[in-house]
Amino acid sequence: MDAINGMADIRCVIVRGSGDHYSYGLNLPHMIPRLAAMTTGAVVAHQRSELMAQIRHMQSGFQKMHESPKPVIAAVHGWCIGGGVNMIAAADIRLCSREARFSLRETKLAITPDIGGLQFLPPIIGQGFTREMAFTGADYDAAFAERIGLVNHVYDTPDALFQAANQLARQIADNPATAVQGAKRVLNYSLNKSIEDGLQYVAVWNSSQLQSDDFSEAIQATMEKRKAEFNKKTNRGY
Repeated sequence: MDAINGMADIRCVIVRGSGDHYSYGLNLPHMIPRLAAMTTGAVVAHQRSELMAQIRHMQSGFQKMHESPKPVIAAVHGWCIGGGVNMIAAADIRLCSREARFSLRETKLAITPDIGGLQFLPPIIGQGFTREMAFTGADYDAAFAERIGLVNHVYDTPDALFQAANQLARQIADNPATAVQGAKRVLNYSLNKSIEDGLQYVAVWNSSQLQSDDFSEAIQATMEKRKAEFNKKTNRGY
């Protein structure tokens, strides 16, 4: 995410699985040896500190995704389990295919979701559904995910999903980066603020943005009833 944030020509990010599923969550064979040294035997202070540092490091990737100025689209097909749900909760927009399945399954492993899901999910699906998913560790289908607002849209097949995600990313990328990234910044700022605080913040933000070349071009294009041609250098790719 740090690298992506520094690339001006990246306007939108799509996160998807490369195989038959989005994510099975934590890679247990890879992580168990590392975690075992911190959690077995007589756990002493330095081991607790190491475990805390490990958890914070794992949290940082999703936190950076949430805070990134680039909009992030999660395209979910197949299973999305545990850490996968934590990841998509940090994204801005979630889409899925009809066969997708979701599970916040940490409780079945006797742990608490600790890499962002319990923080990111309530503003998306509310406290009730977040608590149901976290307390039960149950499996939920795409229809449920759409009904509770976890995903915006459901598509018949993974191929249709990926095509739709690309089209949505292109729509976003074709808009001025300052406007899109400004909207994300204001939305993130307003999550834990009053309406008045949010209004004040966006007033300050826009007062610095309305002198941009892209804004002038948008107004001119509107007056001339044509499609705006925004800054091409930063308008390529997604």
